Amino acid sequence: MSDPTPSATSTRPATLIGWRLLALFYDFWPVLALWMVAGTVFAVGYTLAGHDPHQNIAPFSPLQLALWVVCWLLAGAYAVLSWRRGGQTLGMRPWRLRVVGIDGKPAGYRELGLRYAIGTVSLLLAGLGFWWAWFDRDRLTWHDRVSGTRIRREPKAG
Repeated sequence: MSDPTPSATSTRPATLIGWRLLALFYDFWPVLALWMVAGTVFAVGYTLAGHDPHQNIAPFSPLQLALWVVCWLLAGAYAVLSWRRGGQTLGMRPWRLRVVGIDGKPAGYRELGLRYAIGTVSLLLAGLGFWWAWFDRDRLTWHDRVSGTRIRREPKAG
């Protein structure tokens, strides 16, 4: 993990990669709960539609693809609404991370939605967009740069 504040000799901002990954790990759990609810709704609907209750939804079927889209949208709603409401998801709070616009003010829904979409692509590419921050001159990830948002680490209270 990188130090949250750059040293006096460094002009490059901190990457916050370690803190971001810890926040993602924390956020995985509430998102998993949302996915379980969605999966249950789909499974009950599948059974009510007359299918064998012991039979799974067929892999790569339109219904399973719809479930994946719903899960992606639920995770996006969790992230975007959390970022918009207070700049933080549950996972970002313990690490004092906050999403802000490029001007330091709260970001809008458009920017936050774009941040989520590009962050998804980054994760699907083995986190390449996250690791990019180690080489970026401003220590920004792909989704920071494209969406015009930033992650800021807040100082400790008190």
